[in-house]
Amino acid sequence: MIKLSAIQLSSTANVATNLAKIAELLAKITATPTAVYNGSGSIAKPEDVIKEPIQHLVVLPECCLYFGGKDSEQLTLAKTSAAANELRLALGRLAQQFKVYLVAGTVPILTTSATKFTNSSCVFSPSGDLLGQYDKMHLFDVNVSDNTKSYCESHYTQAGKELIVVNTVFANIGLSVCFDLRFPNLFQRLTQAGAEIITVPSAFTKVTGKAHWQILLQARAIENQVYIIAAGQEGVHENGRETWGHSMIINPWGEIEQSLATGEGFITVEYQKKSVTGIRQNMPLNSPLNN
Repeated sequence: MIKLSAIQLSSTANVATNLAKIAELLAKITATPTAVYNGSGSIAKPEDVIKEPIQHLVVLPECCLYFGGKDSEQLTLAKTSAAANELRLALGRLAQQFKVYLVAGTVPILTTSATKFTNSSCVFSPSGDLLGQYDKMHLFDVNVSDNTKSYCESHYTQAGKELIVVNTVFANIGLSVCFDLRFPNLFQRLTQAGAEIITVPSAFTKVTGKAHWQILLQARAIENQVYIIAAGQEGVHENGRETWGHSMIINPWGEIEQSLATGEGFITVEYQKKSVTGIRQNMPLNSPLNN
């Protein structure tokens, strides 16, 4: 059996606090055969307990280890953790401890110039090895009618240039981050590169999330006939920024299999590879005539 999970967080500007919360949720997610856990209990029934070995892919939100502070503090964090690669090592240890494939949201990774960082989604194997790293391509430089008003991610962040598909024994995983969701060509290229699952760790604003989050996620799933795993930040953070949450797992037909609107917690579904194969065979979209 293959399980897909998304963890929803309300991350703080404290790495240790966020690591502890992620570990707490990973412990629950790997011990519980539930579809949804929202902090108040499980909806699993005794007959739902699975005894066969499970491979598990878990996705964390964008900025999973540090969120709610000043953007400049992300650069400081990248600098202070650069020498020992502490952030990635800590996340790799969690993947190893809980025996999951972990798409570790994003963490700031210092660039060679040391004047900016990349907002990087890192994928770890159940043994804790780094399988791939995607640097967010499309940076969030926009004006939004919320508490923050204006966002300029590019001030401290360097955009990535390379799309990444991580090949595992159960599926090929395409990587994206948050604002990338508005650029369908990236998702098409990931699909053409073999992606069967595309992960979308995010920190969507409450305003833009309410307007566009769900419809964009469903569109990307339908257009590319892939599973979409979208893990979001949620709530009002220390710096006043409001994030939308509503983490979702969507199948290749565009159906929302599980979602979690508010609060910290997780959602889980069973991955059906035959669903991807069958839909693509019955309605071929990625053929030479359609490219």
